[in-house]
Amino acid sequence: MCGIVGYVGEKQAQDFCISGLKRLEYRGYDSAGVVTLDEKGKATLLRAKGKIANLEEKLAANKREDKIGIGHTRWATHGEPSEANAHPHQAGPIYLVHNGIIENYKELKEHLKEHKFKSETDTEVLAALVNSFYKDGKYPLMNAVVQALKLVKGTYGIAAVSTKSPDEIVVARSGSPLVIGVGHDETMLASDASALVGHTKRAIYLNDGEVARLTKNSIEIKTLNAEPVSAKVEEIETNLAAIQKGGYDHFLLKEIMEQPESLKETLRGRVNVKEGIVHLGGPGLSETELRKIKHLVIVGCGTAYHAGLLAGYYIEQFTPEITVETVIASEYRYRNAYIPKDSVALIVSQSGETADTLACLREIKKQGVKTIGIVNAIGSTIAREVDGGTYVHVGPEISVASTKAFTSQVIAMVMFGLTIAQAKGVRPGTLKPYVEEIDKLPEAIRTTLESVRKEVESVAKKYAKYEHAVYLGRDTAYPTAMEGALKLKEISYVDANAYAFGELKHGPLALIDDRFFEFALVPEGELYDKAVSNVQEVLARGGHMIVITNTSKFDLPVEKVIKISSDCKLFAPILMNLVAQLFAYYMTLAKGNNVDQPRNLAKSVTVE
Repeated sequence: MCGIVGYVGEKQAQDFCISGLKRLEYRGYDSAGVVTLDEKGKATLLRAKGKIANLEEKLAANKREDKIGIGHTRWATHGEPSEANAHPHQAGPIYLVHNGIIENYKELKEHLKEHKFKSETDTEVLAALVNSFYKDGKYPLMNAVVQALKLVKGTYGIAAVSTKSPDEIVVARSGSPLVIGVGHDETMLASDASALVGHTKRAIYLNDGEVARLTKNSIEIKTLNAEPVSAKVEEIETNLAAIQKGGYDHFLLKEIMEQPESLKETLRGRVNVKEGIVHLGGPGLSETELRKIKHLVIVGCGTAYHAGLLAGYYIEQFTPEITVETVIASEYRYRNAYIPKDSVALIVSQSGETADTLACLREIKKQGVKTIGIVNAIGSTIAREVDGGTYVHVGPEISVASTKAFTSQVIAMVMFGLTIAQAKGVRPGTLKPYVEEIDKLPEAIRTTLESVRKEVESVAKKYAKYEHAVYLGRDTAYPTAMEGALKLKEISYVDANAYAFGELKHGPLALIDDRFFEFALVPEGELYDKAVSNVQEVLARGGHMIVITNTSKFDLPVEKVIKISSDCKLFAPILMNLVAQLFAYYMTLAKGNNVDQPRNLAKSVTVE
């Protein structure tokens, strides 16, 4: 959500900022802006509503050789999308960009009477506050930023420059990520490491409560209490190819089709098929600690929440004396929830920066509960704050709608459950079928994608006329249906809702009419016959039903049956989810929507 970039060095700052902002488009935004300074401190501020292409036109007409600058993509919180509300914001010699929300901005604004406000944003208040301490350059910029932030309540990732000091950028964070890129005679800044790829491999991940002064040859980091910080320089593992489309029309399709390889990366070195066991070193729990676990709390939002629900179904199947509670982070953080003794919390987030999930992590740690991160983004805040963790290693996910992360999150959590079961002495014969299928799953995903892609495209076009959908499933197919419905609604804007099949008679059957179609997941297994009966209930009321199944037994007269052929029976819902992902993608294309950047949404939700 929102994006920040910055540059100080020997190259053209405008070029770096615009290319960096393009890399951050996936985060969601409605306006963009860049300010650069020449060596005498003359500022060139350019802002535009809408897409970065609009800003590029202004940059082309106002080309500068300036060697320092900051840029921003804004996602409106305070004030409508407009050029006046776009960042950077100015207060005297100060120009400032900001991710996050300043909760006490109205109170602060009351004390800044000397500044004439030109926007409706909380960010301009912060710029004016910094300037009130800066006093037209009489005090160091870093000191002014620190004094201002001591009065702030809320979340922020900021970057500020001054016309009085055109050789430095001051940055700070609290709850909103910032990454400093370390180069030769240049220092870079971004809210996501993807903006730095191709410019440097070395990065410093700023922690909450830290402020940094950046020049082309130096990086000085302190806490808000003026305590020096010894920064750790880490390697950026992402390469340029990983953040490009690679011949696909959209990042979403690329990421769907990447799942055989991305899951292989998740499994690499962690599965021993011969012995029927898995190895997860990241959680850092001893055999004794694993044996004591009786309760798992899985915390996530959106797709991560659905991944936790699905993983919980599996973990309960093979792990004795354990209960799994999967919770929505935005709700759980405000509950006075008691976590029982011998619990472990799994903190699930693709970005590792999800605000509500991070807040839950911190509250859970206060109770003394062990926290394990299931995270994709290396160096992210959650990855650094958990007690232990498992990276899913799926590579960058650029499209707003998460796909490959879901698959790997589920399997990573299932492997954690298997690790617990192994420590508790569950018979290898009980666990081996799960381990064997996990090992086969990447190839099963590849085969499924290849076999159903064209068929799903054809079906999606046929159903693109609908504006309402009901997704249905039982057992492990239920959270999979929830995830399928989320994918459809977030990119195609179809009003898609998921229900457990058994809930049909408790209300949802009232929805069955010609305005709706039904998307049902019917895997072979213990509850197959019950699911078939539920399908019949829908058909009896004139439903327009698509059924995804992995058995040739299904023969009811639904409008469309998509059959999956695979030896992976336990994890058939994972394969069915591929169909749901493709269906959402192709329906979105048919409706003419923006596949990778759906309206009103952002990839990384770093504010509440």
